[in-house]
Formats: sequence, C-alpha cells, structure tokens
Amino acid sequence: MTPAETAAYLDQILAPLHQRYRAVNDGDVATYIPELAKANPDHFGICLTTLDGTCHAFGDCDQEFTIQSISKPLVYGIALAALGREGVHKKVGVEPTGDAFNAIILDEKTRRPFNPMVNAGAIATAALVPGKTLAERKESVLATFSAAAGRRLSVDQKVYESELETGHRNRAIAHLMLNFGMIEGDVTEILDLYFMQCSILVNCRDLAMIGATLANVGTNPVTHEHVFDTAAVQDVLSVMFTCGMYDYAGEWAVRVGIPAKSGVAGGILAVINRQFGIGTYSPRLDAQGNSLRGIKACADLADELGLHAFNFMNSGSQFMKSVL
Repeated sequence: MTPAETAAYLDQILAPLHQRYRAVNDGDVATYIPELAKANPDHFGICLTTLDGTCHAFGDCDQEFTIQSISKPLVYGIALAALGREGVHKKVGVEPTGDAFNAIILDEKTRRPFNPMVNAGAIATAALVPGKTLAERKESVLATFSAAAGRRLSVDQKVYESELETGHRNRAIAHLMLNFGMIEGDVTEILDLYFMQCSILVNCRDLAMIGATLANVGTNPVTHEHVFDTAAVQDVLSVMFTCGMYDYAGEWAVRVGIPAKSGVAGGILAVINRQFGIGTYSPRLDAQGNSLRGIKACADLADELGLHAFNFMNSGSQFMKSVL
C-alpha cells in the first residue's frame, strides 16, 4: 500500500466503526469523583495516529477529559528511566491481581503493590519521580506527558481539588505502604502528585499521539523529541498488556491482544508497537471501570486490522499484510 492508500483504508475502517457504537447507551459515567459525574455520556471519539504523524480522527476527538489511570504507565516510564527496572521493582511488582484497581491490598510475601497499573502501584511509582521539590516533580510529570502528546497540556483544577477532597481510600493505601516501607517521604506530597497526574487534561488526539510515541520506541513521531527511555518502553508496554485494563485485563488480552490502559474518565490508550497509537473516549463505563464504547471499538479494530499480538495469520487485514 502507498501512504495515501493506507490513509484511505484506515479511514474506511474507522468511520463506520465510530458510527457502529456511537448510539450504545449501556454503562454509566464515574461518580465517585464528583467532578467526573458531570461528563456528557453521549461523547464518543476514536483517533488513530501512525508513525508518520498522520492522525485519523472521528467523533468527539477534541473533547478534553482528565487522563486518570492512563497516567499510570507514563509515570511508571518516568520511574524506570530514573531508577532502572531493579530499582523500581524493589517498590512495585509486575503481577496481575484480578482485584479492583482501588483494592487496599499488597503482596503478602513482599509487601509490594502488585503492579503499577493499580492505585497502590501507581502511588508507589509516583513516589519515585525524581525532583528536589513537589513543584519540580509535578512539572517533570506534566512536561513528560506534554512532550508525548506533542502539545502543552494542563491540569483540570476542579478535578484535582475533587480528588484531594475525596481521595481517602488512596490515603489509606498510601499509609499502608508507608508502614511497610514501600514508599518513603511525605505522604501528603506523594498523594498530591498522584492526584495531579490523574487530573491532567487530554483528548483523543493526545492519547493517540502518546500511543504513537510509545509505539515509536519513546520518540514523538511529529516533534521527534525523545520522551521515554527506550529500555523502559518495553517494560511499560508489557505491563500495559498484562495489567492495563483493571480486572478485565485477562479478557482484554484474549479478545483484543494489544497493550492498553483505561481511565475512569472514559479514555483508553492502546499501542501497536512500531505501527501506531489509538485513543478513544466515551465516559460510559462498565462494571470494571472501562469505557464500554471504547472496548467495543478497540475489539472490532483489532479484529478488522488483525492487531492481536498472537494473530499470526493477520487474517483479513490488508493493512497489516502491507506493513509486515
């Protein structure tokens, strides 16, 4: 396929895919963070960005929402770049749990949180972000996310304040880890950073570009800025694959088979290594806290393009055959 043919082919796949699921009205918006309850349940966008920087966008792709748990693999990447795999893994493991993302539970043997995609693990990795002051660490996180997205991002102050006011369960998790030595330092500052990272505003285009940056071994395909440590990207994508979709991660691995991370504001970030990034947004969530429309769209896209990591035949995919 020529680049023009590839672009046309992807548009022909994505346009009807968006139409197929835009009227799905199952699920509910998140309410445990009061500001998230204000989201419009009808919003639905899907965006795919290839490694030449071409963006294919359909629906509400410019609608901003907070990144929430999609921040977790990105901060994990920051921690890995700073401390290396062994340094990070002293504080957080890489095993799936099958438990809810906000479960107050640690590994009984090691006392570590199970993985960086659940709240406990994400708080532990936030504690590892380097910087002399809280302000410096916050700017480091925001600057990294912005570089991956290819534009300067900002924090939703109302969501951030709402998280601060209602995040008592996360405080309990943090103090439990402090008790077992899995985090060190000022718990209030660590949680402040964690709440801030979850409150960063993105849209579908940003998620797709962040995905393309990860797919491009850590380098933004448009700005050519090297954002994530190359060695860290492998670990980030691996943990996204096994743990990224809350307690639906196993089902996702079987049905969709690509690295991904969801957030309770309704976003999903997915990565096709060395090929493209996908971003979807719809705030209607299933019982596990994943975007219902986003899951359906990603599952169909994986089928139609032959994206599953173990779809060795890449059946039915002109696009995949053209790039292999």
